[in-house]
Amino acid sequence: MLRFIENWVRSIVNETVDKALTRIVRDQYAENLFEMVPVTGKVGAVAMTETAMRAARGMAPSRPLGSPIHFSPWEKLLFSPVHLIRMPTPEDVGIETATVIGPAARHPLTLSMPILIAGMSFGGALSKRAKIALARAASAVGTATNTGEAGLLEEEREAADLLIGQYNRGGWLNDPEQYKRVDAIEIQLGQGAQASASQRTAAHNIGEEYRRVFRLAEGKPAVIHSRLPGVDRPGDFIRLVERLRKETGVPVGLKIAATHHLEREMEIALAAGVDFITVDGAEGGTHGGAPTLQDDVGLPTLFAVVRASEFLARTGGRGRVSLLAAGGLITPGQMLKALALGADAVYAGTAPLLAMVSDRMVEALPFEPPTSLVVYTGKLTDQLDVEKGARNVVRFLHACVHEMESVVQSLGKTAVADVTKSDLIALDPFVAWAAGVPWGWAAPERQSEFFRARTVDGVPCFPARPPLQWEGAETSSAPGELQ
Repeated sequence: MLRFIENWVRSIVNETVDKALTRIVRDQYAENLFEMVPVTGKVGAVAMTETAMRAARGMAPSRPLGSPIHFSPWEKLLFSPVHLIRMPTPEDVGIETATVIGPAARHPLTLSMPILIAGMSFGGALSKRAKIALARAASAVGTATNTGEAGLLEEEREAADLLIGQYNRGGWLNDPEQYKRVDAIEIQLGQGAQASASQRTAAHNIGEEYRRVFRLAEGKPAVIHSRLPGVDRPGDFIRLVERLRKETGVPVGLKIAATHHLEREMEIALAAGVDFITVDGAEGGTHGGAPTLQDDVGLPTLFAVVRASEFLARTGGRGRVSLLAAGGLITPGQMLKALALGADAVYAGTAPLLAMVSDRMVEALPFEPPTSLVVYTGKLTDQLDVEKGARNVVRFLHACVHEMESVVQSLGKTAVADVTKSDLIALDPFVAWAAGVPWGWAAPERQSEFFRARTVDGVPCFPARPPLQWEGAETSSAPGELQ
């Protein structure tokens, strides 16, 4: 009987497939379902779906977690381990991972690791459970979490040993009674996923607690303005920074979407006396934003970090003003490369969220996306276990730091802060030039020959970019050095 059923099923499947294939090869495209294959290849699955979403509602789709496009070529950079020119660090020597944000402030922010939890707001982005879990995780590992563009959520403040509060364009944490309770103030003028565009959360999506934390009147939407209220010219920003630093004594910084105007924006920030600058690259995530703002606006994180770091070095800001990198930094390798290029610390948002729900995704799939466990409007937020979520994030952060330490050890150094461009090589000549690191396809002594003298029909292939020097052969006093 079983053999009969098996043969019957095989016969039906075979006949169905034969007929389908026959129709595919005989029918013209106008009558052929195979038409979707070349169309999808041309348009792309994401663009095709979002085109349908725009047609259905007449408005921009709200895409979570930022752009799917990989703008920054992190994979084109590799670290250079040492063996003899400088000895690897012995395994019994600890690797220093601590960093200080805003060393010039009266009360600098000292972190155990150079990884912070990115600004993701309660209500506007995440549920209260998710915010508490992130705060507990950050406290457990000795780093800071960020309020995002929100009011001060008491439960988050209680759970976070170190809390960075965003002085934001919605005005929800801009009162002294709130910003004087945080450990650092980040003036939020923009973000990688949405630039400086305005945003609005409709009143029907705002619950009672959201309304209370944000101090919103009944029936009123939550509006993030395109500019910070009261800051209509550079002088207004300078006075704001001076006032906040004087009032609080904590590090006061600026967060902006990375832009080709980066150096000019930073010049104003330095004139204001900021303690840190956060550059959020075009890969930055968000709870939901217009695809065009995510895909077509901004500057990639890698290039933003290089330019910001070099500008601080040229203007004497290095060592006084901390540089924080954000935007699409998912893996420990990417984070460490950003640090090597000049960042003092990095923000991580998407990766900790994924880590938080990594063992709970099965509860959401296949009928709901995993983000429904953590976003404010998600259908499954009440199913998020705060303690388990926090432990997942703690393990993720510890793993990231451990992997960073392994690389630092192989470089023959004893601190993450000691990792620099001299420890990197590039696999692509453009990336080498842009990042200011050696090109791995040529020996060090040929670097200047290639970048300064190479021509095609008498025209230089690359403009001069001084200095482009190999620094990997310097001596070191690190433990284990060959005497």
